[in-house]
Amino acid sequence: QVQLVESGGGLVQAGGSLRLSCAASGSIFSFNTMGWYRQTPGKQRELLATITSGGRTNYADSGKGRFTISRDNAKNTVYLQMNSLKPEDTAVYYCNLDQRGLERYNYWGRGTQVTVSS
Repeated sequence: QVQLVESGGGLVQAGGSLRLSCAASGSIFSFNTMGWYRQTPGKQRELLATITSGGRTNYADSGKGRFTISRDNAKNTVYLQMNSLKPEDTAVYYCNLDQRGLERYNYWGRGTQVTVSS
């Protein structure tokens, strides 16, 4: 099992920045992909960005430009730097870890609320 704990959410004014963190613990494989998603009420969870343990990043359109994903493998932690935040960025942000051995394992954190005021 893997546990993911997000932190760093909160209330910020439009134009401000936040840095989210997600610490993973448990049975983590050497090769894995971690990512950030977000969800607002009534909408599907949307991908923002992913990063492999090798450092390869992938950004969805919603995460390009203002968001930067990074990770510290020694700490099993992934980060999301969010700049120039807009009210429409208000959502619950979730961390995800995907890894494959004989089977595929996919885990989610409980989420952290980000609220951007206008």
